[in-house]
Amino acid sequence: MDLVVVLGLCLSCLLLLSLWKQSHGGGKLPPGPTPFPILGNVLQLDFKDLSKSLTNLSKVYGPVFTVYLGMKPTVVVHGYEAVKEALVDLGHELSGRSRFLVTAKLNKGFGVIFSNGKRWTETRRFSLMTLRNFGMGKRSIEERVQEEAHCLVEELRKTNASPCDPTFILGCAPCNVICSIIFHNRFDYKDEHFLKLMEKFNENVRILSSPWLQVYNNFPALLDYFPGIHKTLLKNADYIKNFIMEKVKEHQKLLDVNNPRDFIDCFLIKMEQENNLEFTLESLVIAVSDLFGAGTETTSTTLRYSLLLLLKHPEVAARVQEEIERVIGRHRSPCMQDRSRMPYTDAVIHEIQRFIDLLPTNLPHAVTRDVKFRNYFIPKGTDIITSLTSVLHDEKAFPNPKVFDPGHFLDESGNFKKSDYFMPFSAGKRMCVGEGLARMELFLFLTSILQNFKLQSLVEPKDLDITAVVNGFVSVPPSYQLCFIPI
Repeated sequence: MDLVVVLGLCLSCLLLLSLWKQSHGGGKLPPGPTPFPILGNVLQLDFKDLSKSLTNLSKVYGPVFTVYLGMKPTVVVHGYEAVKEALVDLGHELSGRSRFLVTAKLNKGFGVIFSNGKRWTETRRFSLMTLRNFGMGKRSIEERVQEEAHCLVEELRKTNASPCDPTFILGCAPCNVICSIIFHNRFDYKDEHFLKLMEKFNENVRILSSPWLQVYNNFPALLDYFPGIHKTLLKNADYIKNFIMEKVKEHQKLLDVNNPRDFIDCFLIKMEQENNLEFTLESLVIAVSDLFGAGTETTSTTLRYSLLLLLKHPEVAARVQEEIERVIGRHRSPCMQDRSRMPYTDAVIHEIQRFIDLLPTNLPHAVTRDVKFRNYFIPKGTDIITSLTSVLHDEKAFPNPKVFDPGHFLDESGNFKKSDYFMPFSAGKRMCVGEGLARMELFLFLTSILQNFKLQSLVEPKDLDITAVVNGFVSVPPSYQLCFIPI
């Protein structure tokens, strides 16, 4: 028992010394709640809804404050002005990516999302250039999305208006679009390997958003020596990497350096032509995994939440269908040119993204060098959390922010109204690489569904629960069923 007491006192002294050094030495961190020894502020935060906890703390400590996740300080930035200053005005200084323990084990510092420094710069630049070369932001990718939208509609017809859970069907469509860019082929919606891959991605998003994983991230011993859902996460990640590696091996056998077919071919060619340590088979697999996951799960989760909100608000769905009938009709596929003539539909899609607040606390950033932020001096390596909730649910920009109202993006004349507060894809140097593709998919997939089907809930709209089941890494909608009634 004496040993335990001594150990506790030593750890407490270490924490107090750390706090003193940050206040009087290497950095003057913003104020925040007093942390407990070892645990930091973990007991003062609700990891089921971390964003809400941070909002409550901002009311006490202001738009910039410090919390301790374990023994490590994290600066929280809350509110539009502070978030914009952090992500845009100080975009370079805050462009680092925090190395959370789980993501470090998953990606080992490679890829597009969680890499840093020169590796991140080169991988991101190459990925953007390659994606653009294969049509992202161009007419060619729009045609691919339209083709996949047609496949999606045909798959929904096969439900024969019977009750179904749309999770996997809505996941297959955006996944196939990114597959066409990465692998140069799509998968049948009933393909066994494809469905298993989708299942692994879906499960990992739920795990990453779970309260327990937030705890695991801040206490290394739990990761290495205790069982838990993080083991399933790592196992699923290995399955995904092995799937990708098999595809890479297939590409290596058929590689034609003069005729690259997709992202993997381009990466392999760069590996052959340049002696660059940032471009290896390991970095290729992780970059593909990043693009695969980001290009699939975020869009499919948004689509799933979209249909749930339209079931909850049938009057909104009916008005969108009226606009589709007037602008597009029944005899041609929706195209991106239609969006400018469909202000209400555009407003609905923006409001869906605003309301669901898909990434409440954004992906974690880190300070790349000592920086002065407002009246504080934040040392290099400090983790930064930017609250996207505080921007998307700002009462000044969006009256009644907790109410789903497409009017938030419409002016008095019914025209679409842009907002600087619309930040679902983040902002600055680390903003989402696939924003253009995601916005295209949301418009074309949703309008194609509503052009062909009436959405029918199994319960009264007033009884539908639209509350996210978890608000961790991602806001995950509750499970539900619906009927797709052909029009």
